[in-house]
Amino acid sequence: MDKDALHGRGARTNVSGRYEQYAREAFDDGWAAEEAERIETTVTPELAKSIIQTNTSPDISFDQSINPYRGCEHGCVYCYARPNHAYVGLSPGLDFETKLFVKANAAALLEQEFAKRGYKPKTIMLGGVTDIYQPIEREHRTTRALLEVMERWGHPVSVITKSQLIMRDIDILSRLAARNLAKAAISVTTLDRRIARVMEPRAAAPHRRLEAIRALAEAGVPTTIMVAPIVPAINDGEIESILEACASAGATAAGYVMLRLPLEIKDLFREWLAHAFPDRAARVMALVREMRSGRDYDASWGKRQRGEGAYAKLIADRFAAASRRLGLAAPRLPLDASQFRAPIGAGVQQDLFAG
Repeated sequence: MDKDALHGRGARTNVSGRYEQYAREAFDDGWAAEEAERIETTVTPELAKSIIQTNTSPDISFDQSINPYRGCEHGCVYCYARPNHAYVGLSPGLDFETKLFVKANAAALLEQEFAKRGYKPKTIMLGGVTDIYQPIEREHRTTRALLEVMERWGHPVSVITKSQLIMRDIDILSRLAARNLAKAAISVTTLDRRIARVMEPRAAAPHRRLEAIRALAEAGVPTTIMVAPIVPAINDGEIESILEACASAGATAAGYVMLRLPLEIKDLFREWLAHAFPDRAARVMALVREMRSGRDYDASWGKRQRGEGAYAKLIADRFAAASRRLGLAAPRLPLDASQFRAPIGAGVQQDLFAG
C-alpha cells in the first residue's frame, strides 16, 4: 500500500491471524497498480452475552474489567490486544484498527449483573484491553452509559485511557470520586509529538493527555500515570521527564509496563520499526531480547510486564527513584464497595423502608 493509504494507521499490513487456514503476504509483482484508497474505519454493533471479564493474573492490578469495544482506532502498533482480533477471523494488523465492534448492550448487561442474587461488588476496571475513549466513543457513548450505571448503584470503578475525551465525563467521575468510588489512569508514552504521531497515530497528543490529568486532578479524581509501554531505545530516555510533567499536572501515582510482543505483534512491530526507526531497529530488538531470555517475548508471570536482566533492572531502578522523588510511589488506597445497592431485578428484594 502506498504512503497515503496508510496515513494515520499504525500497522503496515494486514498480517494473517494465527487461526486462518491460509497465510496472506503482500508482495510487489512488478506491475503498475492504481493508487491505493484510504482505509476507512467501520463499526459493527454486537450484542454481547456477558460483560464483566475476570482474570487471575498476578501481573495485573485488577481482577475484573469491562471492555465496551473490540479493536481500537488509536492504532498503537505495540498494542497487546491486537491478537484478540484473530479470534473473530480478522487480522491483528490493519483490521484491528479499522474493523471495530461496539457492545451495544453493555450498560443493560451490567445492570443485569448487578441485579443477580449474590453479586458481590468490587472495583471494575473500564478498559485494560482496548481504549474506552477511542474516537468512536464520541458517537456511541458506551463508556459514559457504563459510568452512569456505576453511579446509579454506587459501584466502585476505575478507568484507563490515553484520550482527552475522558474530560467529557468528569462530571460523573468527580461525583463518584467524592464518594471514593472512582479513580483514573492516563497512559503517557512520550512527550515527543513526533514519536507519538508514529507510535500512536490516532491517540491524543501528549500535551492533551497532560491537560486531561490536570482536569481530573482539579476535579478531585485520583489519577495515576502509566508509562506504558517503555520501548527500548525509543522512549526509555523520557522516563523521568514524563513522570515530572505528569506529577506537575496533578498525578498522584505511577506505573509502567515494558514493551510486550506476543503472537502476531512481534512481526507487526518489526515491520513498523523498520519503517519508522530504521536507524535504531537493530538496537531496539537487541534490548528486547536481552530482557526476554534471548527471545522476542516471554509470557511467564512475573516477567511479561517488566522483563528481566540488567537493562530491565536499570529501568525499574530509574522508575522507582523518580517516583519516590516526585511523590508518586505512595500505596494506592482501595475504593469503597460498601455503598453499592443492587438494582431491583431477579433475585433481589427491595428494602421495604428504602427511600
